[in-house]
Amino acid sequence: MLHDLLLVAAGLVLLFVGGEGLVRGSVAIAERLGISKLLIGLVIVGFGTSTPELLVSVNAALDGASEIALGNVVGSNIANVLLIIGLAAIIAPVTAWERTAVREALVATVVSLAAFALVQGEAITQTEGIAMLVVLAGYLFSSYWLEKRDRQSKTFQHEAEEFEDIPLPRPWLAPFLVIGGIVALVFGADMLVEGAVNIARDFGVPDAVIGLSLVAIGTSLPELATAIVAAIRRHSDVVLGNVIGSNIFNILAILGVTVVIQPIEVSARFREIDTPVMLGAAVLLLGLLFASKSIGRAWGALMLAVYAAYMVFLFSNGVAG
Repeated sequence: MLHDLLLVAAGLVLLFVGGEGLVRGSVAIAERLGISKLLIGLVIVGFGTSTPELLVSVNAALDGASEIALGNVVGSNIANVLLIIGLAAIIAPVTAWERTAVREALVATVVSLAAFALVQGEAITQTEGIAMLVVLAGYLFSSYWLEKRDRQSKTFQHEAEEFEDIPLPRPWLAPFLVIGGIVALVFGADMLVEGAVNIARDFGVPDAVIGLSLVAIGTSLPELATAIVAAIRRHSDVVLGNVIGSNIFNILAILGVTVVIQPIEVSARFREIDTPVMLGAAVLLLGLLFASKSIGRAWGALMLAVYAAYMVFLFSNGVAG
């Protein structure tokens, strides 16, 4: 048991360090190559902060732990809204967001609805995974075109700028961070999945519960760290862009790539409980952005309370089952 706990702890640390290293190194290289901040924020930061979810889900699917693979994606999206935005709003009210945030939240809600439709079957197939990747390509192209056309919209550029606050004193550090980050992510993902599966079996907790909770929170650490820093700096657009973009990537890119590599079987609980909760969180965020001018501390506290209740429900029912 101690060995498995150490595997999980080490895996979480490697995922966090690896994710940060990969994103910061990639941003530095992109800047030296003259790539625009818009593309850096949209593609490099978007993919980079979602890399832990990708490697963990692919590893889990290949190891036959499909419930951890799917639970990681669904649980990460729930945590992104209820836990991360909730915590950010407690630190500082989320206000004065750009209109781009409402558009992206609408896309995230539609994508969540599509995921809800996908889990109604017995499995998510390779064909559906390819379709998700095609939609992702269309989303990236349209987002780049729309933001470049709207000169007042700077959401993705601000995301890129959030990773420029620590300059790299030596040029060779950037590729070193990228390579080291990838290595850390690969080993971290393997250790986290192995330890989490063993702990789940020792305690009689279903794989899905571990994937929806421990693994999901662990792979969301890059988004959590970015959101906390952005909240302290009162960068509301970065908080929202970070979370909403991650939720879109998690479904279209992470789930899409995972099922292309290894189709995932879907258990009844995802149809009846967890994916509806994920969809509800997406609708809640869209409603707040559309109908209000601020996500204040009261809303943040409510989001955290709902997330805590969901965690209690997960484990009480999981252990009982």
